Amino acid sequence: MVQPHAPARLDGRSERSRATRSRIVAAASDLFVREGYSATSIETLARAAGVGAQTVYYGFGTKKGVLAACLGAAIGDEGLRAVPVLERPTVRATLAEPDPDLRLFRQVRATADVLGRAAGLLDVARAAAAVDPDLAALWEDYDAERRVVLRALVGSLAREGSLRPGLAPVAATDAAAVVLGPETWSALVTQRGWRALEWARWAHRQLAAELLGRLPDDVRP
Repeated sequence: MVQPHAPARLDGRSERSRATRSRIVAAASDLFVREGYSATSIETLARAAGVGAQTVYYGFGTKKGVLAACLGAAIGDEGLRAVPVLERPTVRATLAEPDPDLRLFRQVRATADVLGRAAGLLDVARAAAAVDPDLAALWEDYDAERRVVLRALVGSLAREGSLRPGLAPVAATDAAAVVLGPETWSALVTQRGWRALEWARWAHRQLAAELLGRLPDDVRP
C-alpha cells in the first residue's frame, strides 16, 4: 500500500493522537463509501471527524493520503507496512499449509476477511483511479501486492507438482487474481447479495478446478 504522510502529532505515539487519527479515518471511510472520493473534500471529512482541516492536512498530507490510511485500516496492514508481504503472519501460515486444497481455502478465507472489511473502499479507490493518476498509483500498489501473494501461492503448487498439468504459472496467477479480485466480490456479494460463505465456497471450487484440476472434497469452516 502507498504510505500516507504521518507526522508526529498523528503518528500513534500517544493515546490522543491515535484517537484523533482513528476518528478521521473512520469519518473519511464512511464519507468515501457513501459520497464518493471526488465529492468528499478535506473540509467535509474534517467536520465529520470533529477536527480542523489543518489537522487532516498535517496528519495525512493529502486526500490521497487519507484514502491510503483508510485502506490500510480496512485491509488490516497498517501495522505491517514495514514487513515484506510474504513475511506477514497470515501469508506465511497459508503458504506453510502442506495440503494444497486446504492451502487454497486458507487463501480464500484470508481474502474474504479482507474484502468483507475493505470492499467498499476498494471500489472507491478503483473508480477514482480511473480518472486520477495519483490514485491510479495507489490502486496499482494494492494490485501488485496481492499478486505477489498469488504468485507465491501458485509457485508453491508448481514446485510440489500440484499445479494442474499444462497450466502455466502466469495463467494460474491471472485466474486466481480474477476469482479472488475485489471486482468479483463486488459483483457477487455487494451487487448480487451473496453471503460471504457462499462466495468462499464458490471461489474455493473455482480455484481447485482451475489450479489443481479437480473439485475440492469439501469446504472447511
